[in-house]
Order: sequence, then C-alpha cells, then structure tokens
Amino acid sequence: MKISIHLVTFILISSLQPTYSQTSKKSDSLLKVYNKQPDDTTKVNILRDLYAIALYNNINDAKKYAYEQLKLSQKLNYKKGIGYAYYNIGTYNRNVDQGDSAKSYYKKALEIFGTINDRKGEFQTSHALATQENYEGNYDEAIKIANKNIKGRLAVNDSARLAGVYIFRAMVYQNKGSFKIAYDDILAALAIYEKIDEPLWKADALNTLLALEWTFKNYEKAIEHGKEALKIYKKHDDKVFQATCSNGIGQVYFDLKDYENSEKYLLESIALSKEMQLLAMEGSATRNLGGVYIAQNKYEKGIKYLQAAIKIHRETDRPVELLSTLSAAGVANNTMNLPEKALVYFNQGAQLFESKRPSGNAAGLYEGRSKSYELMKNYHKALYDYKEFKALNDSVFDSDKTKQIEELRTIYDTEKKEQQIVLQEKEIDLLEEKAKVSNLQRLLLGGGLLLSLGVVGFGFYGFRQKIKRNKLEKEKVDAELAFKKKELTTHALHLAKKNETLESLKQKAEELKTSENSGNGYQQLIRTINFDLQNDNNWENFSKYFQEVHKDFNSNIKQKFPEVTSNEIRLMSLLKMNLSSKEIANILNISQEGIKKARYRLRKKLNITTEDSLQDLVLSL
Repeated sequence: MKISIHLVTFILISSLQPTYSQTSKKSDSLLKVYNKQPDDTTKVNILRDLYAIALYNNINDAKKYAYEQLKLSQKLNYKKGIGYAYYNIGTYNRNVDQGDSAKSYYKKALEIFGTINDRKGEFQTSHALATQENYEGNYDEAIKIANKNIKGRLAVNDSARLAGVYIFRAMVYQNKGSFKIAYDDILAALAIYEKIDEPLWKADALNTLLALEWTFKNYEKAIEHGKEALKIYKKHDDKVFQATCSNGIGQVYFDLKDYENSEKYLLESIALSKEMQLLAMEGSATRNLGGVYIAQNKYEKGIKYLQAAIKIHRETDRPVELLSTLSAAGVANNTMNLPEKALVYFNQGAQLFESKRPSGNAAGLYEGRSKSYELMKNYHKALYDYKEFKALNDSVFDSDKTKQIEELRTIYDTEKKEQQIVLQEKEIDLLEEKAKVSNLQRLLLGGGLLLSLGVVGFGFYGFRQKIKRNKLEKEKVDAELAFKKKELTTHALHLAKKNETLESLKQKAEELKTSENSGNGYQQLIRTINFDLQNDNNWENFSKYFQEVHKDFNSNIKQKFPEVTSNEIRLMSLLKMNLSSKEIANILNISQEGIKKARYRLRKKLNITTEDSLQDLVLSL
C-alpha cells in the first residue's frame, strides 16, 4: 500500500533571519558575555543571537530568550528590540504549531517596524507571515507577499535573502501544483548560492529540490540533493531541518521500495522531531513509517504507528494530515480483511472532511470505505460511496486541469514581462546612440576649428555609428519578433488547454445529466460551455498574434488558392505553427477524426498528390 504523502517536509522553511553557526560552544560564549553585560541594547542583541542559535536545536531555550528579549526591550523602550522580540516569539509559536499566536505576534512586529522605518525587519516579518499563510493553505496570499518581498530585496540588492524568498515561493508554487515554475525558482536560488557563502540557505534550496525531483519521479536525483542538504544541516547542528530532510529522504526511499533505508531515515526524523517538539513533523514521519511496515506486511506494527500519528495530528489540529492518516489506517485494515475496524477510521475521516472541508484529496477515503462495505456485502452503501469517490476524483481531475492552465498563464505573463524589459533595454540603447550622434553634431557645428578634418572625422564616426545603430535596430526587431512568436505559441497552447478542459467538463455534465433528475441545471451548464467553446473572440486574438508574426501568410493563400474557405485558413495557420493534430483538434473544437477529414479535403482543394506533404506546402507559404 502506498501512503498518500504530503510535502510537509518543506513547510518549515527558513524565515530568512541571519545565519548563525548553531553550536553549544558559541552559545556558552554568548552567555558569558550576557551575564556580565549591563541592561542595555547590546544585551538585547545578545539575547536575539542566543535565540537564533537555540531555535533549531533547543526550542525551550529559544522561547526563554525571546521573552527575556521582549521584557528587557520594553524596559529600555528600545523599539527595534521590541519588534524583533515579537518576531522571535511569533516564529517560536509557528514552529510549535500555534498558528494564531504566531500571526498575532508577526502583526505586532510589522506595526513596530513600520513606525521606525526598519525595512529589513519588515521584509523578514512579512516573509514569516507569508510562511504562515502557506501553512494554512492560503497559497495566493503567500505568493503575493513573496512577490512584494522579492521586489523590495532587489531594490536593496539583498542577494542572499532574495534567494531565500525564491526558495519559499518555489515551495508555495509546488503546493499549488505549479511544479515547472517552482523548479525555475529553485534554480534561480541555487545560481545565487554559487556566488555567495551561505551553506544553510543552500541546504534549504537542495531540500526543496529534493521534493521537486520526487514529484517528477527523479528518485536518484532527489536522494542526491537530500543527502547533500542533510550533510550541511548536520554540520551546523540544525536539528529542525535535519528532521524535515530525513523525512523527505525516507519518503523517496519508500517510493523506491527500499524499505530498510526508508525506515532508517524516518526513525531519525521522528527522534529529532520529538527532541525539538515538532509535532507536525513527528506526525508526518510516524505516518510514513507506518506505511513502510504495512508495505512489508508487518500489519500490527504498521497500525501501531498509524494510530500514534493520528493522535499527534489531533494535537496539532492539522486536518489535511489527519485525513490522510485516517485513510491510510482504514486501507491497512481493509488489506488485513478487517472491514469493521477499517470503517471506524473511514467514518472518522468522512466526518472530518464533511465538517472542515480541508484542502487535501478525500477521494481515497470514500473509495476505501466503499471497499469496506463491499467486503461486508453491504453493496448499497458500497455503491453510494463509490459514487462519492468518483465525484471527488473528477473534481480533483478538473482542479489539476485548471492548475495546468493557470501555470501556463503564469509562465506566459512572466515571460511577457521579461521580454518587455529586454525590448525596453534595446530601445534605451538605441536612444543613447542617437543622443551621442546628436551631441557630436552640436559640438562640431559649434566648434568651427579644423573644419575639414572635423567633417572627415565626423563622416567616419557617423558611418560607424550608423552601422552600430542599424545593428541595435535589427536586434530590437529580432527581439520583438521572438517575443511575438513566443506570445503566439503560448496563446495557442493556452487555447488548446482551455478547450480541452471545457470539453472534458461538458462530457461529465452530459454523463451526470443522464443519471440525475436535475436535467435543466446540467443543460444550462452545457449551453454555457458550448458558448465559450464557440466564442470567436479567442480566435480573433489568436489571429491578431499570428498576423503579426506571419504578415503575408493569409494574402499568399488567397492569391494562390482563392477557393480556400476561412475555416481552411484557420487549419493552415495552425499547421504553419507545427502543432500536433490533438492540439489543433482542441483549438478548433472538433475531433481528431474530424481533423483527418479536414486535411483530406484541403489536400484535394490544393491539388496535392499523395506523394507530396501538406505540411511542407503550408510551411513554404
């Protein structure tokens, strides 16, 4: 049995505070200085350093230092110290899964940093707030805050922490299912870390890359990145991230069916999570370990760990994790042919899902309960739950399709902005060259000395400048054309994806219409989808982009083949772009068989023999 694995390994991402060598030796040295220091701002800053060291290897000490920092800062009326104390208390609460308290303290910190105009403190705290939004599944809000953070850090040239925000944003995009965008963000972060010496942040990037490679099923690469990250965390005694990384590596080994290594890393994660009081991480690793034992038919041991994970998830109020673990326990009991016991877990899961509607996929829950009822020969209830499973599974399918379109749109928007920047830079270069020539002309006209020599010199210089200017103009035109081609291709693919999704929804609505009584509602949905599928505005936008890239294409067709219809011109335009038959079918909203017939009729109209290629002819126009 394969346990449903959530990517909690990477939730505990760094809050971008300064990197410290987290060793007891440094802590002891700071404590000696602290005990001799009078009550002043220096003492406050020492407490902040002590907190940073303790946060990832002794959580109770971290809490103590944060509250001492707040008390002393308030006594001194040291605003900056109060702001960072609130921030530190918030981060402590986040790490022990007290989300409401964490957000409350972060907002207090932001208020303080705003009044004293501390941008660094604002960046750091807003990022921590974004991390909490990600915890709670508010991914769009987390990305919005991250984008603002990136813009601010670029403005102040804060490269190291900028890379950290890229890592965080990658994690959020990963949670949204936008894996391509997430991967690009991680590569951007690693490119920065190649130039600066920030080993812990590099480890964070590798840790997140482990999750992405696992998603792409590149298991060997995932383990390679995970072990490199784990080595750095151990060197710096970072126990929190040792726990998260070990859990991640254990998950990958599970998928490889290397249960011995999976058990080893998951046990390591559980031990560190207990030491650091990381309940959410302990629950995740405990559930995953239960899955390892179930997969080896060690059912009694596996159920024991799954029950322990359920207890932990109830304490942390993590409904998504609890739902996944309850489902896993139910499936395990079904496998053992104990449907009555399985039903207890599935019923608890169903009650949780129906009351809280967590963002996780509950389809497997109803599929498992349907199997339990089937084993108990209660076929009526089995059928009812199977229908629930199908409905939820279809909604997840539709959600995945929507995510694919959203990711395509995000990539398109990002590339469009980047290309616009390139075009602006070309325009600036061109204007600067023109300004140089204009200034030289004024200088020569105003001078009057060595006129003949000046004219000759200017003529030669002007010739060189003209060549340079022509080159810049050509580069600008090339850049514009490349941009338009990319815009055209992206628009076509987006159109194909949208139509494919709408057609899929239409088919499901048709199926539901035949099995339900509420035919009128489904008929209205089908009519709405049909209207969108047949909307000519989409084609008009595509046609506009196409004409900008292939200016004479339509006129050449009309001149050489006047009998060609507008629909056949549409088909030829898409053939010109080298799109597949499936993509063309989706864009034109007809079947692939319909595309074959359309191509056949077009070949006859263009008088093309069986030996000649329709594609080659279209490409030559």
